[in-house]
Amino acid sequence: MLCIASAGAVTALAVSSFTLSWSHSVEHTRWQESWRVGDDRLEIVEAMVEGPGAGMEAPEGAIWSEDGWRYTPTVPPLREVRLAASGMTDGGWTLCADDTCQVLGAEAGTEIVLTAAATCPEP
Repeated sequence: MLCIASAGAVTALAVSSFTLSWSHSVEHTRWQESWRVGDDRLEIVEAMVEGPGAGMEAPEGAIWSEDGWRYTPTVPPLREVRLAASGMTDGGWTLCADDTCQVLGAEAGTEIVLTAAATCPEP
């Protein structure tokens, strides 16, 4: 189960994977990450950046595809992923799972916490 906590509310999604995408605040190019939801961890399985720019160099081993540089990040599974909305991007993050997408953190100052759990905690 993917748990999305924000502004005192928790949303539960019964999914095994999701994508998280956003626009870079300076270069305005698209970033996307593909995640797997485990029993109690979130694991990033692939990332993509549309093109090079300020702080957006593709890491060694990245492969160019028609939509950008794809690579596998070397990050261990995480207990949680925290997203903090700066207000400097257009629209926050887009989280897509099972052909359904939702925008997270569209307003500056909004913190979103993503976790994996058998059941999501009450806010």
